[in-house]
Amino acid sequence: MNRFPYKKTFVLGLGFFGISMIWPLFNNFVPIFLAQMGLSATMIGFVMTWDNYLNMFVQPLVGERSDRTVTRIGRRKPWMIVGAPIAAAFFILVPALHSVTGIMFAILFTNIGMALFRSPTVALLGDLFPSEQRSTANGVINLMGGLASVLAFLVGGMLYKMGRITPFVFGSLVMLAAILVVLIFVREPVVPKPAGRRQGGATFVDNLRAVITSQDRSGLFVLLAILCWFMGFNALETWISSFGKFTLGIEEGRMATITSGFALLFVIFAIPSGLIATRFGRKRTILVGVVALTVLFCFGWFVQNLVMLIGLLLLAGISWALINVNSLPMVYDVGGDERIGAFTGMYYLASNIAAVGGPQVVGVLIDLTGSNYRVMFVFSAIFMALAGLCMSRVKERGRTVAPLAAGAE
Repeated sequence: MNRFPYKKTFVLGLGFFGISMIWPLFNNFVPIFLAQMGLSATMIGFVMTWDNYLNMFVQPLVGERSDRTVTRIGRRKPWMIVGAPIAAAFFILVPALHSVTGIMFAILFTNIGMALFRSPTVALLGDLFPSEQRSTANGVINLMGGLASVLAFLVGGMLYKMGRITPFVFGSLVMLAAILVVLIFVREPVVPKPAGRRQGGATFVDNLRAVITSQDRSGLFVLLAILCWFMGFNALETWISSFGKFTLGIEEGRMATITSGFALLFVIFAIPSGLIATRFGRKRTILVGVVALTVLFCFGWFVQNLVMLIGLLLLAGISWALINVNSLPMVYDVGGDERIGAFTGMYYLASNIAAVGGPQVVGVLIDLTGSNYRVMFVFSAIFMALAGLCMSRVKERGRTVAPLAAGAE
């Protein structure tokens, strides 16, 4: 058996490292900026998620288009070259602007840039690794993403004291440097140019229709499970800093440092979760994580102090690693190697719907309950439980099972 190519995987993981520098800073500081500008929780939820409406359409289409992009440097890299500089420039503008309209404008173009290169960057996982190596490879890649989150929270919390723009400048520069390393050192596999629609030219809609109409419902239930657990996770990710500040009285810079504990445990367990799934199966590993998070979110309702919150976040980081590391490889098993980009887009379709729905609905619930931020824990627990029900309906595919193809009966 060939040794796992850890060196190549860590280099590729720098792409996800760069992507993951942006969102922790965004989610930790932007809701507080908007609250200080007098926006209600409902409006903050809207501002924090409306950009994901764009991502629901752009990321799936870009993923599918990257499957059919043919250049001398590969299928995915052109999208990275265009998207990363756009995202970096407008991300810096988010804290530099002091009006709701200005911030929304900067958020829009930050997300346009991110949407142009995120799916193609992540699709390289499927391009470069066979099915049996993808959980381990995704563990390494998520380790890199987790390290970026820890760095973003720790350094961002310190830099925030120097001015609210400094964490955003730091995040943008690190992202650009990481993407540049991937562009230079990662070699995309050579693939034949698609000759037409019947030879790899199926559209994103074709692939989505195939998943929905297939007699084997596993692909559909995987996507529904992804939708549900991201509904719960994104709601918590968006509102946890506000819960810490407005319910427990923890100032925002310190809250960013505390939240890094979640990212740190995710980092530590990213590779082990991939190895566990390789040994015991992706479905079983994911279900353990889903059940654990459901219990932890129920416990969240009773959190009264800093120690209880830290304990919850540390255990949640372990549980989230079991889920998140293994979900994308399962989607690739359904889609097949010829449509890696399209099915990466489908994964992001589900996660972006959740990114819109989860935080925004919880924002409404917070307003309806008189600024009771604990309601986010109830919401997240319910959707994690629903994710477990969907996951229990999935038939884990072995290597001998034919992948689902667009137009398959």
